[in-house]
Amino acid sequence: MTPDVLTLGETMVLFSPDEPGPTKHQQTFKKSLGGAESNVAIALSRLGNDVTWHSKLGADPHGNYINSFVRGEGVDTATVEFTDDAPTGIMFKERRALGETSVYYYRHGSAASTMTPDDLPADAIETADYLHLTGITPALSDSCREATFAAVERAREAGTTISFDPNIRHKLWESDEEMRRTLLTLVEKSDIVLPGIEEGRTLFDTDTPDEIANACRDRGAAIAVVKLGAEGALVDDGEVTRVPGYEVERVVDPIGAGDGFAAGFLDGRLRGFGAVEATKRANAVGAFATTVTGDVEGLPTEHELDVFLGEREALRR
Repeated sequence: MTPDVLTLGETMVLFSPDEPGPTKHQQTFKKSLGGAESNVAIALSRLGNDVTWHSKLGADPHGNYINSFVRGEGVDTATVEFTDDAPTGIMFKERRALGETSVYYYRHGSAASTMTPDDLPADAIETADYLHLTGITPALSDSCREATFAAVERAREAGTTISFDPNIRHKLWESDEEMRRTLLTLVEKSDIVLPGIEEGRTLFDTDTPDEIANACRDRGAAIAVVKLGAEGALVDDGEVTRVPGYEVERVVDPIGAGDGFAAGFLDGRLRGFGAVEATKRANAVGAFATTVTGDVEGLPTEHELDVFLGEREALRR
C-alpha cells in the first residue's frame, strides 16, 4: 500500500486504573495502548486515510496485542518488526480527582528503542505524501535518533512532506542541551511544525504564540501551528491567524489531544484544505480526544467529525 501518511515511533501497552487515586493503592486496571505516532495513525485511519505505522515490538503477548489492535483500526502494520531480544514497553496512567493525570513509563531497553536506520521502511517513506514524526522517537536511544534523521533525509530526497510534533518528554533526554539541539534540527528539516506553548518555551524561550510560530518559520518550516489548548490554535503559513477551539462540556482525559490535533490537521491537508481550514479540523479532533479515558478511544470517524463541525459552525454563525 502506498500510504497517505507514514508514522514512525514506539507504542506501549497502557494500563489505566478503574478508579482515580494514587497508583500504589490501585488493584484493577484496564488494558489499552498508547503511543503518539500510533495515536495519529489510528485517528487518520478513522478519518478515511491510508496510513502506515512502523515500529519495533517485542515478540511477546504485549507486542502481539499492539500489532493486532493497530491493524484492527485499519492501519497498515506490514513493516512492523518483532524481536526476541527486547520486550515491548508498558506504561501506567494515574488519574487524580484533583490535579493532573500522570503517566509512569517502563520503556528503558524496549524493543522500539533498538530501532536503527536499517529497520526503516524505505519504500513507504519515499512514496508517502506525509512523514509524521515526533520528538519522542529520537529521545529513546542513539540508534533511534539515527533512524529518525535517516528517515528525514530519505523523505526530503523523495519530496515527502515532513510533519513534526516536538512532543517533548524531558525524562527521556540525558540533558536539555542535547534535547534542544536535536529537536531544533528537526524543526529546521520539517515542512510543518506543531508545537505547544510549553514546547515553545523550552525550544525558543518564549510562550507567546506568534513568536513561537515565527521561530519555527525562521528555521525553515513552511507552516507552523501553535496549539493553545481549549483556546484553539495559531497558524502561520505566511499569514498569522488565530483559529478558536471548540468547547467541551467536560474534559475526561486530555492525554492524546495533541495527537488528535496533528491527525486532524494532516487530514485537512490531504483533503486539499488550506492551513486555516485544516486547523479547524485539528481543533475538532483534539476536542473529541478529551471526552473519554484513553489515548484513542475518543477519536472520531469521518462522519462524526463532519457532523460535529457542521453543527458547531452553524452555532457560530
